Parts: sequence; C-alpha cells; structure tokens
Amino acid sequence: MSSSNLVKNTTFFTAALTIQKILSFVYFILVARSIGVENTGKYSFALSFTTIFAMFLDFGLTQILIRESARDIKNSQKYLANVLGLKLLGSVIIYALVIVVINLMGYPEITKQLVYVSGFVMLLDSFALSFYGILRGHQNLRFESYGVILNQLIVLGAGLVIIKLQLGLVILMGAYLLGSLFNFFYAALFLKIKLKILTIFRFDKKIIKELFRLALPFAIAGFFIRIYSSMDIVLLSKLANDKAVGLYSVAYKITFALQFVAVAFSASIYPAFCRYFVASKELLSKTFAKSMYFLMLISLPISFGVIVLADKFLPPIFGQEYQGAILPLQILISSLVLVFLCFPIGAMLNACDKQTRNTVHLGIIAVLNIILNLILIPLYGYNGAAVAALISYVVLFALGIVVIEKIVKYDKKYLLISFAKITFSCLVMSLVVVWLKGYWSFVITAPLGALVYLVTLVLVGGFSKKDIMQTKSLLFKKENAVSSDSNL
Repeated sequence: MSSSNLVKNTTFFTAALTIQKILSFVYFILVARSIGVENTGKYSFALSFTTIFAMFLDFGLTQILIRESARDIKNSQKYLANVLGLKLLGSVIIYALVIVVINLMGYPEITKQLVYVSGFVMLLDSFALSFYGILRGHQNLRFESYGVILNQLIVLGAGLVIIKLQLGLVILMGAYLLGSLFNFFYAALFLKIKLKILTIFRFDKKIIKELFRLALPFAIAGFFIRIYSSMDIVLLSKLANDKAVGLYSVAYKITFALQFVAVAFSASIYPAFCRYFVASKELLSKTFAKSMYFLMLISLPISFGVIVLADKFLPPIFGQEYQGAILPLQILISSLVLVFLCFPIGAMLNACDKQTRNTVHLGIIAVLNIILNLILIPLYGYNGAAVAALISYVVLFALGIVVIEKIVKYDKKYLLISFAKITFSCLVMSLVVVWLKGYWSFVITAPLGALVYLVTLVLVGGFSKKDIMQTKSLLFKKENAVSSDSNL
C-alpha cells in the first residue's frame, strides 16, 4: 500500500469509526434511559454472552483473508468460498451451542430470548466481517466505512421507533438484527460489484486444512481477547445480578467508546512498524516512542477529566438511577492510558515476529482477569469487576513493555519526561475543573479544562507543532523521506 493510500484509508476509516462510536454511544444512552438499570443488565449480558461464541465461528479466518488477499488477489475467491463454507457449517453448530449453554445456565425466559436474537446478530456479523476482510485485503476501506455508519444509523433509527412504540426488550434487540442484515447484504453486494467476487460456498479439503493451519495463531489470540473483553459481564451476571450488570455496562461502555482513537492509530502504525523492523531499527525506535507519546497526550487528560467530572455528567445523561456507575467508571477510566499504550505495544510485538509472545500475554491476562473477577465480584460487586480490569491492564502493559525493551532501544528518558509534563498539566487541569464544577455545568467546565490542559502543556514544553509533524512523518512517509535526525 502506498503511503498516500495508507493516509487516506486510515483517515477515512478513523472518521467513520468516530461517527459510528458517537451514534452508538448516543443510542446506548437512549436505551439505558428508556429500559432502566436491570433491563440494561439483561440487554448487555445477551450481547456479551454471544460475543464470546463469535470467536469460535470466525476462528481467525478473517485475518487470513486479509493477509492472503493482500498478497495475491487471485486467491481471494477460493479462500473466501471455503471460509464461507466453514462458517455455514459452523453457524449451525455454534448457534445450537449458544441455545444449549444459555438454557443450562438457568436464566429467565426473557434473557434467553434476548440471547437467541443476539445469536443471529453474531452469525450475520461474522459473515459480513469475512466480506470486509477481502475488501481490506484489496486496500479498500471506503465501503466498509460507509457500511459501519449506515449499519449504526439503521440500528439507531429502528431502536428509536421501537422505544417510542414500547414494543419490548426482545424487539429492541431486533434493531441490531436489522442493522446486521443490512450490513451482510451491503458487504456482499459491493464485493460482487467492485471486485467481481461471489459469495459462494465450497469445501475444498486441501484449502480448508491450510486455512486452519494459518488461522490457528490468530484464533488463539482472538479467543483470549474475547474472553477478556466479555467474561466480566457474564461473570457479573452470574455472581451478582442484572442491576449490577446494568451499572457496570454503563461504566464499561463509556470507557470502551473512547478506545476507537487508539484502535485507529494502531491500524496506522502497524504497517510502519512492519516496514521499519526490516528497513531501519532507528526509525522503529523513533516511531514507537512517538506513538507512545502521542497516545499519552490524548489518554491522560481524558482519564483525569472523566474522573473529576463523572459525578457531574453521568447522572444527568443516563439518569439518576445510574448514580452507582460513577465509581466503577472512575476505576475503569483510570486504566485508559494503559489501554491506549497496550495497542502500540501489541502492534510492535506482532510486527517484529513476536506474535506468539503477544498471544501468550493475552492468555495470561485472560486467565488472570477471570480469577480476579471470581475473587473480587463476590466481595465488591461491579466495583470489583472494574478493579479486576484495571489490574489486568497493568499486568498486560508490564508484560509487553519488558519484551519491547529486548526488541528495540527506545528513548525511555524522553517518554518519562513527557509523561511527567503531561501528568502535571492534567493535575493543573483537574484542580481548575474541581473548582469550576461547583459553579458551572460540565458542558462549560469540560472545554475550559481542555483549554487549561493545552495551555499548561505548551508552557511546560510538553507539546509542540514539531512533535505532531515528526509523528506524522514517521507514520506516513517512506523511509528515505524521513529525517535521520536522532533527536526526538
């Protein structure tokens, strides 16, 4: 992919994800306010429960479709046809497993019905993901970007009608099903129109065997990620109650919604890491350091800001019944900087042939998170689940950064000084916001706090135009176009 296409794809997809996250967050607020805490718990549980099973259906095959399509366009049709064949068979097995497991767990009928509908959403999304995988392999994110936004608009529109007509919780889950149906046919249609690739099903034993061999590392990593990202809500549902899940889901949703910046940035730096690992260890070192700096620059003020303003914005937005979500939100948002920094660390490990080590780390965290939840939820409820997430990210960061030091010698002094300057600026911002929030609404204090942060950061020398230009150059320019200046 040319650097021009990389910038266009990244910019376009980032913009689409931004719009989608905003729409999704607004929709979640409307749903949470309209159905109440306990029903929000049931609703969130159903989505998290089926998400765990999605990893078995995809089995890392989408990553293979992306990679193999990028390497050789001619392979796209045969690989996709066999992946679809596998998923068609797997859909029957996985959906049956979902039904059996949810019934064995003894949940009430309404929860089981929500899971049944959410299960169909999972199946459709898995197929659409494979379609988009081919488009990604052909370096085309534009149509996926449109699909992401249109899908969310359909969910939002259908959901608002269902809420207005008070058609019930199960029908409300159907809004996601409607959006997924659209996404399925939309992706399949553009695959046929733009790339002349048909959505047909095949079972070629030789190709299927090869697919399983190639996909296994991705499948294992995906398994751990799914377990880690969804098991807390599932365990909270069994060890506590629907109200606890509802309150925790609000805190988790806010924290998760903010991660799209790191996700998009990681998608951008990964090709650069791959390129520099082969071409220049010096540029690899610079890019990693600048990536960590840039993500600290964004995540730390968000974390500090949410912590000091949570009590002012959460109840008015979600409703007074969600007052109990303030503390878990403050705990979860404390991990945001670690969440952000783990993205470039993971991307670096994968780019530098340390994907197995990265998978081991994810496995350790998945097991640790389950153990912590089993211990802390019975003691502290949803606050315990939040603490478990925070501890898990601390360990994930520590495991990753130790390996990074063995791959490349980056400027630790530069990052520590930058961290100190950014943190100081955040503390000044927080003090001002704490003082102002007693007089004004968060709508006013939040922008003022951001302004104070930026001014303080510039005054202490923690931010300059040069920093942004260097980051952009390291990410998007070819090696011979990047300055060889050793100063960060």
